[in-house]
Amino acid sequence: MSLLDIKLPNTILKALRLPQNNPLRQPITVLKKLLRKARFTEFGQQYLFDEILLSKHPGKKFQELVPTFNYNKIYRDWWHKTLEGKPDICWPGKIKYYALSSGTSESASKYIPITSDLLRGNKIVMIKQLLSLRTYEDIPYSSISKGWLTLGGSTDLQKEAGYYAGDLSGITVKKSPFWFQPFYKPGKKIAREKDWNKKLEEIVEKAPEWDIGFLIGVPAWIQMCMEMVIARYKLNNIHEMWPNLAFFVHGGVSFEPYKKGFEKSNCTEPTKARDTDNCSPRSRTTVASYSAASAQSVVGCAAPNQPPTSSAAVRTPLTLP
Repeated sequence: MSLLDIKLPNTILKALRLPQNNPLRQPITVLKKLLRKARFTEFGQQYLFDEILLSKHPGKKFQELVPTFNYNKIYRDWWHKTLEGKPDICWPGKIKYYALSSGTSESASKYIPITSDLLRGNKIVMIKQLLSLRTYEDIPYSSISKGWLTLGGSTDLQKEAGYYAGDLSGITVKKSPFWFQPFYKPGKKIAREKDWNKKLEEIVEKAPEWDIGFLIGVPAWIQMCMEMVIARYKLNNIHEMWPNLAFFVHGGVSFEPYKKGFEKSNCTEPTKARDTDNCSPRSRTTVASYSAASAQSVVGCAAPNQPPTSSAAVRTPLTLP
């Protein structure tokens, strides 16, 4: 019997915080949990989290008391203190990691706090997604134990005074659980490479040595990688290189514009999708963030002349505070 076919006991489901039977209550349950965790922070004290928790309608009360923030305002009012090493500003404890956004006209780069709880939560979401595969039909379970090729930012993070900064995907991979390491490709050495073109060349060079079951990354990056592998080794499709390839994991952008490019590599579009969100749509101070192997869409890639596999799409926001 496959591990994914086992019906989990309620105690384990509760420990993994899997979805409850009443989805309408879940956003409020999550909100209250966040408020209880952050009520003793400076942010929580300023915006009366205790009062919100005592309210009969905490969602509405949260909207009344907590203003909306754009990046510049929340950085100017709150987040800059965390970069100075001050604890308990918007979330308990000190912030040790910051995700750097792309440069904009307003600033060279934006520092997004990444808490230890977020990283821990990403690991739990990863396990949940794997367990959720048991609910789909015709899943090629054998592919799950193959290599997971992850294309993301460099894991060579910038070391600053009291914290590290870099790409969110690089932070996530660097902090991935120990049991994931045997499956992880392209490996630590290539993952540290900051030159994107050089990283791709090294991956293409190593491609014949790997048995890949998962491709993980932004669709444009994955498409470019597949096309380079196909061209380099004069293949008809990507499955001639990786016959066990069954899943494509992505996040942050719609897959629709990349369908034709993937079809050229004989990766089909998803046949089923599920979209979930751990945060109330009415929550205010929310920054949506996506990480490799955790908060993404899982798109089935079928080999030629085979039906496409199922897929699952999961969107997980980073909720602040």
